[in-house]
Amino acid sequence: MQPDDDLNSNRRSVLKAAGLFGAFFGSSGVASASEDADDQSTATELLVGVSASVPDTEAVVARALSDGDVVHTNETLHYATIELPENTPDEAKAQILDALEGIDDIEYVEENATLESFETPNDPYYSQQYAPQQVDCDGAWDRTWGDSDVVLSIVDQGVQYDHENIAENMDDRIGAVFAGRGSDPYPVNSSETHGTIVGGIAGAGTNNGTGQAGVSNCSMLSARALNANGAGSLADIADAIQWSADQGADVINLSLGSASSWRTLANACSYAYSQDCLLVAAAGNEGGRVSYPAAYNSVVAVSAITSNDRLASYSNRGPEIDLTAPGSGVLSTTLYDNYTYATGTSMAAPVVAGVAGLVRSRFPDLSSEELREHLQETATDIGLSSYAQGHGRVDAGAAVNTVPDGHEPDDGNDEDEQDDGDDGDELPNNLLAVVTEPDAYLAEYEFTADGPVEFADAPYESPSGGNIEGGTYSGVDTIDEDDGTWDVSGITGGGHGDAFTVDGPVTSIDLDQPDVTWLELGGERLSPEEIIKETGGDDEDDEDDDDDLEQPAPPEELEAVAVDETRIELEWQSDPNAASYVVAVDGDAAVKTTDAGATVEDLEPETTYELGVSAVGPDGVETDPATLEVTTDAAERECGTETETTSTQGTLTSGWWGYRDRWTYSFKTDEPCELTISIDGPANADFDLYVRRDGSYPSRSSYHEASTGSGADEAVTIDVSDDDSVTILVYAEDGSGSYRLTIDEKGR
Repeated sequence: MQPDDDLNSNRRSVLKAAGLFGAFFGSSGVASASEDADDQSTATELLVGVSASVPDTEAVVARALSDGDVVHTNETLHYATIELPENTPDEAKAQILDALEGIDDIEYVEENATLESFETPNDPYYSQQYAPQQVDCDGAWDRTWGDSDVVLSIVDQGVQYDHENIAENMDDRIGAVFAGRGSDPYPVNSSETHGTIVGGIAGAGTNNGTGQAGVSNCSMLSARALNANGAGSLADIADAIQWSADQGADVINLSLGSASSWRTLANACSYAYSQDCLLVAAAGNEGGRVSYPAAYNSVVAVSAITSNDRLASYSNRGPEIDLTAPGSGVLSTTLYDNYTYATGTSMAAPVVAGVAGLVRSRFPDLSSEELREHLQETATDIGLSSYAQGHGRVDAGAAVNTVPDGHEPDDGNDEDEQDDGDDGDELPNNLLAVVTEPDAYLAEYEFTADGPVEFADAPYESPSGGNIEGGTYSGVDTIDEDDGTWDVSGITGGGHGDAFTVDGPVTSIDLDQPDVTWLELGGERLSPEEIIKETGGDDEDDEDDDDDLEQPAPPEELEAVAVDETRIELEWQSDPNAASYVVAVDGDAAVKTTDAGATVEDLEPETTYELGVSAVGPDGVETDPATLEVTTDAAERECGTETETTSTQGTLTSGWWGYRDRWTYSFKTDEPCELTISIDGPANADFDLYVRRDGSYPSRSSYHEASTGSGADEAVTIDVSDDDSVTILVYAEDGSGSYRLTIDEKGR
């Protein structure tokens, strides 16, 4: 495992931690990394890191040793391996450490531990998953599978808590009901699947030999705040958040949202945050602005990416995004001990929630804010804009293995627990399977291979529990050979699949129902194009056509415009011979796209940039770039540099007549940015205030902002632009009298 570049500067020095002596020098010694498994030598090997400015690592370390030998040096990485004699007394070892500690050029000392391959869970569907692998859960599971003392609360539909792959990780309290009747948070019908899918991603059993692998083995609570239709009232959701916090939840997952901000929801999130809960929420699936509660400062907002680290087209994005995680085609649990693939930011959020549980398991003294910062600092930059990825893709391996400043890991019995893991046998890489969803019916397929093909039985089941074996439809599933080419066709469906061994390149594949049918090679889910490429089915054509490839020309008709102070949009004429395009900013690649246009983000205001666009040919060769210079807009002026106040009066009486006034407001500043609208009404009345920005009149059920507290004094503050048309409703809920309507406008 490649260590983090900042690890040594961030962690506590082992030389100064006298309490860690036993970790280095137990009575049985530390096994040398070069020992064979049967070697019982008790010699101790240590790695000594020196400053990069030292010209001779071995000489510096050797001079410090009163006993022991330098057995290896690496001048590139600036460390030496020293071996101490067998049965060296602890006192002598301490003297050696003191000697090393006293040398300025020596930066660290650590044991030369034996590293093993990362833990791989024995869950039978793990090979069909990509999300845990994409966020490096393997690297985290090498340290911890998750601690049952860490609690994840799933505020969602009910979770099927007796599912074969969930039951073992359910908290003894199970959960509570906020939407619906009774006290049992079990799904009420077959359409209530969302909660079980979300819960299975974050906390289904891992390394238990059953189903797919959840991200963590932390405990789960089910707070049923959404009904079977996936809807929940604001009060139910707020109550569920507050209840989760009061139950001591470490992480609360919120795969739900609204386009509008609500005070009650914000307060519930703030309360949970004050109780040291980490709230994780889905950004939303509209391809627009981040939804609430994800947009609140107290909540970790999660966008969704695909398996190839591209922002999912449906994912919301914006400055509120903290992290991104896989959300497309994520395998998880569903009702009645079944499994399914699901897509959405609802799937990305529990990936982050599960990783947060793993981190809290290893560093239980982290506060929720420290945990949030740690997840951000250890995230992987995947080259997307901050609006799309936030700090980056959540990285379970880095988050669990990087020790936060001032915190010691609680490794407890993790090593003993993981010794029971069973890696199982790897699937043969020539095993090709055609697999279906449960609702697939008579799904036909065909493929051609330049090598022998035989029917086979896959040593695993489909996610829905169906068999995967070839030749089950006699006379329909066929393999025909003609002059070295094998033509294969067949029918499957109902959650089952067909399997084959293919000893040659696959040259073509056709699926009749690709929406409910997929392909796996060696247990890994791949597209037809990826299987053809993986098996070498396109090699021959590539060799034959290398000289005939038509190369694209540098992009023509390149145009660019500054959208605002940080973004520039580019367009160019599409070239049919271009496989993709690369957009560079001042010579550095910034965007890769297959479209004839792109947006460059995160630029500096009022700055001139040289933008270049190169076309990439089918052989991967880039053309010379087409270039131009564009200057970003000046930074937006601060809101409030200009102010105007407008006031008027009205009279209302609750009841059938005179119970409401409607107002239209015209902006007074050249560039309006904020309005504070307030009413000052009679002492014994209850007046409410509603506002819209789109020119249509608000009502009590249709508005953009509202203030509806008790009494007749209300106020709202809204962001506006000169494109808005503001309308106001003052409504007499109870009582009567005169009121004053005041509008404080801020401009830039």
